[in-house]
Amino acid sequence: MTDVVSAAVATPSSDLLALTAALCAVPSESLAEEPMAVAVEERLRRTGLDVERVGLNVVARTNLGRDRRIVLAGHLDTVPANGNAVPRIEGDVLHGLGAADMKSGVAVLLRLAEEVAAGSRFDCTFVFYEAEEIADEFNGLRKLFAERPDLVAGDFAVLLEPTDLWLEAGCQGSIRLEATFVGQRAHTARPWQGVNAVYRAAPVLERLAGYTPEELEVDGLRFRQALQVVAVSGGVAGNVVPDRCTVVVNRRYAPALSLEEAEAEVRALLDGADEITLTSVSPAAHPNLSHPLVAEFAGLLDLPVRCKLGWTDVARFSAHGVPAVNFGPGDPEVSHTAGEHVTRASVEGCYTALAAFLLGAPGEAGTAL
Repeated sequence: MTDVVSAAVATPSSDLLALTAALCAVPSESLAEEPMAVAVEERLRRTGLDVERVGLNVVARTNLGRDRRIVLAGHLDTVPANGNAVPRIEGDVLHGLGAADMKSGVAVLLRLAEEVAAGSRFDCTFVFYEAEEIADEFNGLRKLFAERPDLVAGDFAVLLEPTDLWLEAGCQGSIRLEATFVGQRAHTARPWQGVNAVYRAAPVLERLAGYTPEELEVDGLRFRQALQVVAVSGGVAGNVVPDRCTVVVNRRYAPALSLEEAEAEVRALLDGADEITLTSVSPAAHPNLSHPLVAEFAGLLDLPVRCKLGWTDVARFSAHGVPAVNFGPGDPEVSHTAGEHVTRASVEGCYTALAAFLLGAPGEAGTAL
């Protein structure tokens, strides 16, 4: 075991900022999370919980015979370092890669597993998963739902993505469509002998540039929608009229719309293309604020609520019938930046709030937040 992994295993969870720093010191860029998985598994093996390892995913569960099960989840990986690979604590602020997204959330999960789970009023499942920061095909939670759905089953899920202690309910769906325009090659000295596919795409590009999707309200939350052209390609040489142009569009849609409705809207805007292909789908998640456990979580802790701007794995739980929210330490706006950081108050506040919910102690939650 390396020194940084040993330190991550040995650091007491009673000092959450120090534990977060120790976890940040363990490299865990996507697809290289083995050292983090080892550290997390080693700590969980000492809790007395049932622990299973599936690939680089580690799951710990209580079996207390409670009527309801809460799933608490966080990912082990980070984006590549940006001059911030070595964590440092200045006062009550930890700076470093993964401080907010989401080694601080992992630290909170470990302390909950070590100190709270055995006395919880719910059965608890703690999920630490790989490859959240890269393409969906690698996502560890996706793998668990496909291969071991029993390990991620529950009545309510909380993902400790950074939310700055807001409850972020629901999330936008995301789709990508690829539109192809066909022309005819010719020498650029004699363009009248061909058809420029890029010019054929121009009216559609103009239409897309002038389109702004409306905001939609779901469960009292205003979801801001978006549509953007994210790639345009065409042409084969500097002296050849392009015979093919491809336009890629990303649509972020509110959970008030179905996937089919969102796709149909984009296809209508792409009218004039010779071929339109749906290339990526990430379904939206409904806020589910009226669900008893979601309402209890928000009400017991008196949490401020907003919708998630973007897509997260709450949608994956929602697609499998498990209402889910994001609630975690750290400011999401510093995630993936060179200045990523998290404060002691944020990490401690997240732990105290979640412990209060699991133990049913509203007085403690009030003092935490």
